[in-house]
Amino acid sequence: LTRLALPIMATSLVQMAYNMTDMAWIGRVGAGAVSAVGSAAMFTWFSQGVSSLARMGGQVKVAHSLGRGDREEAGKYAQGAQLGILFAVIFGILSVAFRKQLIGFFNMQDRQIVRDAEIYLTITCGLILFSFLNAIFTGILTASGDSRTPFVANVIGLVINMVLDPFLIFGFGPIPAMGAAGAAIATVGAQAVVTAVFLWFARRDTLVFSQVHILERTSRRYIRQIIKIGFPAGVQTMIYSGISMVLTRMVTDFGDTAIAVQKVGSQIESVAWMTADGFAAAINSFIGQNFGAGKTERVKGGYKKAAWIMAAWGLGSSALLIFGAEPVFRIFIHEPEVVADGIIYLQVLGLSQMFMCEEILTEGALAGLGKTMQASVISVIFTAARIPMALILSSTALGLSGIWWAITLTSVVKGIVFVSYFMAVMRKLPPEVEEKR
Repeated sequence: LTRLALPIMATSLVQMAYNMTDMAWIGRVGAGAVSAVGSAAMFTWFSQGVSSLARMGGQVKVAHSLGRGDREEAGKYAQGAQLGILFAVIFGILSVAFRKQLIGFFNMQDRQIVRDAEIYLTITCGLILFSFLNAIFTGILTASGDSRTPFVANVIGLVINMVLDPFLIFGFGPIPAMGAAGAAIATVGAQAVVTAVFLWFARRDTLVFSQVHILERTSRRYIRQIIKIGFPAGVQTMIYSGISMVLTRMVTDFGDTAIAVQKVGSQIESVAWMTADGFAAAINSFIGQNFGAGKTERVKGGYKKAAWIMAAWGLGSSALLIFGAEPVFRIFIHEPEVVADGIIYLQVLGLSQMFMCEEILTEGALAGLGKTMQASVISVIFTAARIPMALILSSTALGLSGIWWAITLTSVVKGIVFVSYFMAVMRKLPPEVEEKR
């Protein structure tokens, strides 16, 4: 589990650095530019739910097939990448066509912020294909036990992004300063290179991708299985991001730059959740293969070990956010009024980091068992509760921080519920039953 998890966690940290690099450079332009990028980036997050329709189902079924030793069937499920390509093209076209309406949802008043947001959305979502392919490649390779290749590919992308960001955002020589548009071009350019690296590795793979024939039609039976497992996870992510968009719309009532607080704060908070997401991918593959092989004791033992590791990581992240709030936030934005609100955001959200880590880990574990619907129901119910809770708390003396408290309180509840449910599931999987299967 550790050998599988460490490269995945490192990949998540690289992705976190990838996002923070963008934020650190764009933050030098000002809080307005951060608000533009932050609002438009909500739709790239929404797109992850669309890509999950193809990625999650393929990842889980590839793991199950390899656990049974059926490489040919694993290749058939990996071929479900065709769905991801189709979804990416549709999503890109719709995002560009309705960019004004999408950004208009946030009701921002500053015309320059709105214009920058529309440009950022057009570039990043219009060329979302690379992001979709990278997610699918990462899922399939992780399911096959190869977490090193995604790490290498993402490190290459990070280096390219770090080089391109300052040149494209601020300009250099004949290159004009492009601000938010430059950040978008740097991001998409780096993603395209990562896709090229994945394709190069795929051509050399003999375990799964050698069985994939991307131009051939995939059997409906495999497509149905991929969508059956991927649909709940995909819809969950889309609903989750949709709820966050509503909360962001509520945040703009406190001023356009309040979005900058939320965007920068969430990037800093990603120290916890992106690492947990990486470990969740590892436990998903670990449980998927062992469950497919009927090794229930390894399923139980792997989850318990992972839960202890994530508890420690979550507590460490809480300490960082609570006690290091001001110096960490000032790395990205320097306007005093924005920093003051940012400190409150980090300290409030810092209280829920351990519970959030356990929630994310357990979602990955449930997906490894194929129980994506149950995970989605739990997550959607309690995440949706953030909207009425935020409305109530933000109307009190808490003001803007009432929205942050709504997020923290629901994260605590979700963490407790998820762990309790998975423990109940494990009790119903005795070794003798699994051996018969």
